[in-house]
Amino acid sequence: MPNIILVGPMGAGKSTIGRLLAKELRLAFRDSDKEIEKRTGASIPLIFDVEGEQGFREREHSAIADLCQLQGVVLATGGGAVLRQDNRQALRDGGQVIYLCTSVEQQLDRTARDRNRPLLQTPNPRQVLVELMALRDPLYREIADIIVETDERPPRLVVGEILEQLRSLVPRESPDESALS
Repeated sequence: MPNIILVGPMGAGKSTIGRLLAKELRLAFRDSDKEIEKRTGASIPLIFDVEGEQGFREREHSAIADLCQLQGVVLATGGGAVLRQDNRQALRDGGQVIYLCTSVEQQLDRTARDRNRPLLQTPNPRQVLVELMALRDPLYREIADIIVETDERPPRLVVGEILEQLRSLVPRESPDESALS
């Protein structure tokens, strides 16, 4: 079984759905943000405070590169993991990519009380989410093998849809295989 990699905006349910999916598939679950916190011994907000977004993105790149080398995992990524081309390539090469798509309204509902979202610690989180979605949505779609809507859907229902789509997914040709044809 190839790795299953979940991408999408904050509040899409990547961690919750990822844990359930991993359990269902009997695979290990990994979360790139948790991996960064484990490696640094610091929270994501603290990393943003001390190193800024650029410093965090460097740490994220390193974690993504390592996590995509694992075998048999479900990986939940941070919402901004797709911003770097080399991350997108690592994610694409690392397994089946599933874009958990959600609306800005749903993101606001799910993140309203979460203080661990540095980019939303602003007077107008809605505007930030709208801008992030405009920038990131095309990048999520660029690397996605499957796109699943999560708005107002219980996580178990989303997991069921993912499992159904994974069963019907035709494996991508690897570069080596395409060279043989």
